Amino acid sequence: MQIRKAEINDIPTIQAIAEQAWRPTYGSILSEEQCVYMLDMMYRTEVLKKQFEGNVHFFMLESEEGAIGFAAYEAMSEYEGKLHKIYLRPLQKSQGAGTFLLEYVAGFAKENGQKAMYLNVNRHNSAVQFYLKRGFQIDQEFDLHVGEGYYMNDYIMKREL
Repeated sequence: MQIRKAEINDIPTIQAIAEQAWRPTYGSILSEEQCVYMLDMMYRTEVLKKQFEGNVHFFMLESEEGAIGFAAYEAMSEYEGKLHKIYLRPLQKSQGAGTFLLEYVAGFAKENGQKAMYLNVNRHNSAVQFYLKRGFQIDQEFDLHVGEGYYMNDYIMKREL
């Protein structure tokens, strides 16, 4: 596996991975309507382009078969950053790819002066355990209205770098 900085022409691949990952991840947590709404809200081409053009760093995880995952990270202050997105194609889960990608992003953040990294994760997502095992702690609970009557019911998790 290797990781490279994503480019704007990777947006269709990022969208495809997100589409493949969302239903297995959130299908038992969110309604299909909310999944469709949130995928559009977060992965619409214009939204991703704006993130690429801003301060969000995207990384592609690749294997011999091509792109298998991605992550997006942003420095939020001089010493703290946020992991906005980290998703893998479903067949890559439990193969070490997520840890590899997460540790790469943590290293990137640390190299850029960050002392802590935050992320939001749905409180019912099995990934909570993944993050706890990798040094994150639950910092707070957070409910965010995202429109159309939908909410993100998340933990905000923090990891010291």
